[in-house]
Amino acid sequence: MNTIEEKLLSYAGKVEHFLSQSVSTDDKDLLSLYASMRYSVMAGGKRIRPFLVLSVAKMLGGREENAIYLAAALEMVHTYSLIHDDLPCMDDDDLRRGKPTNHKIYGEAVATLAGDALLTGAFELIAASGLSDKAVRHAVLTLASAAGADGMVGGQIMDLSSSEEDEDFNRLIKMHSLKTGALMVAAVKLGLLCAEGATEADATAFTAYARYLGLAFQIVDDVLDVVGDEAELGKSVGKDKEAGKKTFLHYLSPEEAMQYATEITERAKASIAGYPANETLTELADYLLKRQK
Repeated sequence: MNTIEEKLLSYAGKVEHFLSQSVSTDDKDLLSLYASMRYSVMAGGKRIRPFLVLSVAKMLGGREENAIYLAAALEMVHTYSLIHDDLPCMDDDDLRRGKPTNHKIYGEAVATLAGDALLTGAFELIAASGLSDKAVRHAVLTLASAAGADGMVGGQIMDLSSSEEDEDFNRLIKMHSLKTGALMVAAVKLGLLCAEGATEADATAFTAYARYLGLAFQIVDDVLDVVGDEAELGKSVGKDKEAGKKTFLHYLSPEEAMQYATEITERAKASIAGYPANETLTELADYLLKRQK
């Protein structure tokens, strides 16, 4: 039986192969734009969100040849958000996944446009997915809602406006449920759309799993930002504290935060415990809890 690391690598390879084919051009006038897009979208990473799409689709009988389009579309949206997050007008980061951030290589203007192109290109992939018209409509709505003002972008604006003075614990959870959790929830919903027999009960169970998973993921991120190794993480550490932003470690010690993340992870696993083929998603939850980068 494959380990969760092997499963992640296998699905990541499939997604990266698909992305490499999708994000390419022969038009010499557009080469700089596509180079910038590829620089970030092909930069590696765990590919957690597309992994969720493909895993949920497989669990409930969806076809991988359809799901790969939705998985890649979601990863393109996630990558666009990282490019924009790193810009000087946002988090002003110099390092992402162990490499200089996009704007450090291609400049702010090209990096901004690369993010824009990845965002809009995601919806092209959904349209080309081969799913039914109804499923395509639902997929577009799912991803647009998760990425927009009431989802990820809403979480980003809350993050930009947060400070140590006005942040409270419930607002912190809300911010991360939008900024991080919304795309996690979108991932399982997109996976469900690839499975024709998915029910409302399935949607409820997998949405709960994704919400808990996203929250635990962020808590671990906050801990690693304080106690993690910058070389291993591949990004700057301690920036939230330098910027005066509250994290979960404002309220909890690293040990308490990890205990909280453990409790949240158990809730995630319990949400899908009734499914016979839950091993992969259960292993994923445990893996993300124990990660060091």
